Amino acid sequence: MSRMLRASAIMAAGTMVSRVTGFVRTMVLAYAIGTAALGDAYNAAYAIPYSILDLLLLGVLSSVVVPMIVRAQQHDADGGRAYEQRLLTVAAVGLVGVAVISVFAAPLLIDLYTDWAPGSRKYEVAVTLARFILPQLAFFGVGAVAGAILNTRDRYGAPMWAPVLNNMVVICVFLVYAVMTRPYGGDIDLVSDGELALLGLGTTAGIVAQATVLIIALRRVGFSFVPRFDVWNARLGEMAKAGVWTIGYVIVTQLGFMLTTNLSSAAGDAVEGHGITPYTLAFQLFQLPYGVIGVSVITAMLPRMSRAVSEGRLGDVRSEFGSNVRLICALMIPVSLLLMVLGPAITVPIYGHGVNSVADAVYIGNVLQVYGLALVPFSVFQLLLRVFYSFGDTRTPVFVGAGTTAVNAALMVLFYALLPAAYAVMGLALAYAIAYGLGAVLAWWLASRRVQGLGGWTIGMGLTRMYLASLPTAVLALAAVWVVTQIFGGLGFVNSLIVLAVGGGLGMLLYLGVAHRMRIPEVNSIVGMVARRVGR
Repeated sequence: MSRMLRASAIMAAGTMVSRVTGFVRTMVLAYAIGTAALGDAYNAAYAIPYSILDLLLLGVLSSVVVPMIVRAQQHDADGGRAYEQRLLTVAAVGLVGVAVISVFAAPLLIDLYTDWAPGSRKYEVAVTLARFILPQLAFFGVGAVAGAILNTRDRYGAPMWAPVLNNMVVICVFLVYAVMTRPYGGDIDLVSDGELALLGLGTTAGIVAQATVLIIALRRVGFSFVPRFDVWNARLGEMAKAGVWTIGYVIVTQLGFMLTTNLSSAAGDAVEGHGITPYTLAFQLFQLPYGVIGVSVITAMLPRMSRAVSEGRLGDVRSEFGSNVRLICALMIPVSLLLMVLGPAITVPIYGHGVNSVADAVYIGNVLQVYGLALVPFSVFQLLLRVFYSFGDTRTPVFVGAGTTAVNAALMVLFYALLPAAYAVMGLALAYAIAYGLGAVLAWWLASRRVQGLGGWTIGMGLTRMYLASLPTAVLALAAVWVVTQIFGGLGFVNSLIVLAVGGGLGMLLYLGVAHRMRIPEVNSIVGMVARRVGR
């Protein structure tokens, strides 16, 4: 437990700074271009390279590449160095080609991901931005492989801290844009091609800086990159065989994402400020707790579980999974309740500035409140997938993911048809929460059969106690919202900060105190670790 906490703490610290600067980045984004037409065009273009990377690389990294690197390090005479160099070579050459093709295919990609008519101003702006942003594919992909190699060496700091530089570069770019376009920054009809180039190329420059940091970190751990084109020794066939199911899973999820962007873009056309951008910004905030806590734990967990599986230690797999679920949920449970209560109070100070109104920020917060329902089941779902990946099983997650995405898609279409356009994006978030709840149940049943039990009763009782310990926090947060809105008449900037200080800050301290008194081991471990660090 202590070693896992130390590794997770290092990553969580870097991720926390990354997410905080990410907050500032989205604040400046909303300030500079808003959540209406120009914001939607930017976010549509920005999402496409990440979707392509998911299809080609990122999903394969965690499920296939990391376990294969671990095996090469264990069994190859050179400790896997030549294999790692081949992977970087293939990634660099392949993704440069993909980036070039994607730039030329930008109009087709925008047409796939949005409901906008070709020739419309929003469509043309999105295409222009996509052509400037898509070259980042090559740099992001190479950086991702470099990060995977660092993780297998138990070096987690650089992959978690490199995004900070990315965020700082993009923050500066958006500040420059805001100063240059102060009278009309969010007006899509007045923005020039040069200003769009600043937004797009500035976004790409952030990824270039991030990849550079990871390459430097590789050199510092003694990894010297030598291009190797003997790809017949890169075990691509083995990787393709193992990764075909992962790619299938990513394809399924990306089809669901395409449906989401098409529905949200249509909603934004019906009600300005209620489209892709509110969905994107709320989703980013929803992902923050998982990114800070869940990703840190999972990144450290997967190599250890892969080693335990390769050595036939199923008991250690069960123990690793159970301790990680409880550790993550010890913080995710109170945070999920706070998101459901404090959504608008969180988003108004972040997004209610510049060309973005307080009403626009409140709507983002309403979407975030619905997303709070999904935080715990989504996190558990991601942990469960790593159980299959540690066995080298990439097929089962495809079927689980396909079922989850199918349910999500059906519910999204249903809610979009039933709800007014002003509530459509909130309906998309609710569909997501329900689908991942059901997906987690299915994944749990299948994973439990694979490892001969996951200790469901013990984990369930632990999570129940965490929910009970969180109830006073939720009540305090609700009381803070009610008192402030009754006395001051709304959630402006200052009022929101008061609500966050009382409901969020004091609420989390209350949770830690109650959970400590209830002797919840994971909370006691976290409190003890923080106390020791503060005491130094």
